[in-house]
Amino acid sequence: MAKKKIVRRKKAKPQSVGLSPADTKSASSPQLAALAAQVERDGGAALASYRDPFGGTDLLLATLPIDHVEPTPYQRDASDTHVKRLTTVIEKLGRFLDPIIAVSHQGGYWTPNGNHRLQALRRLGARSIVALLVPEAEIAFKILALNTEKAHNLREKSLETIRMARELARLSGDAEQEHAFEFEQPAFLSLGVCYEKRPRFSGGAYQPVLKRIDEFLELPLSRAVKEREARAEKLLKVDDQVIDVVARLKTRGLTSPYLKTFVVARINPIRFSKATTFDFDEVVGKMLAAASRFNVEKIKQDDLARAGGAPDEAE
Repeated sequence: MAKKKIVRRKKAKPQSVGLSPADTKSASSPQLAALAAQVERDGGAALASYRDPFGGTDLLLATLPIDHVEPTPYQRDASDTHVKRLTTVIEKLGRFLDPIIAVSHQGGYWTPNGNHRLQALRRLGARSIVALLVPEAEIAFKILALNTEKAHNLREKSLETIRMARELARLSGDAEQEHAFEFEQPAFLSLGVCYEKRPRFSGGAYQPVLKRIDEFLELPLSRAVKEREARAEKLLKVDDQVIDVVARLKTRGLTSPYLKTFVVARINPIRFSKATTFDFDEVVGKMLAAASRFNVEKIKQDDLARAGGAPDEAE
């Protein structure tokens, strides 16, 4: 079998991409002027406009009334710990030095990147917040790529992705695969529904197999979301059996932080397969059958010790 050729990205020549400093000052599109006028009508202040030095797109730096800004409705919930930490830092410094990203939305503004900073300023009683306003509203759906202020865990990524899919399905008839960049992984969509239905679902145990069998669908988003819900139902049926197996292993006195991951790996019918394409329903069906006939009497503590891997998430 021939080895797959690795195509390496060519290193860009230093100072060969984007605009010069002087060129960034030339932002003057009608769209940007309209956005600046809207900010002023909303009681905000348009501070400066410029062109992004990398891509050359127009941007507006503005101060917005804080009560006009909300996080996008499909993103993860703010972490109280992270908000408290930001609140303390901003208060001690006496400065807010990190503008949020925002887009105009239905008479107000959405931030796809900056919710923790927004909540921290609200706790401090701030009247306004500095934002980098992007004229293209669709940037709000690039949330997974944009959000770097606090790393997402699998549950957060999955929930955000399925929420985005539902919002996009409401707005357009695009096929799911057309939004591969926004969604990052097809597995996030199926896992997102699982987490909605079972908040303490151990998605990390299933992600390795889902990465191999799940793919972006050619269906319109409205139909694709229904398919994701159907796939989640099948996964949850497997999980019901896995939870039962884990309970029986514990009854036998077997302990490990990797119990569920161990069981899911054992019932994975493709873990040793070198194939690259699989049928989702077929693989999950085989997992369900294997879980239902899992013989806990054959498992020894040494088997668990050799398994290793990432600890299971909370049940």
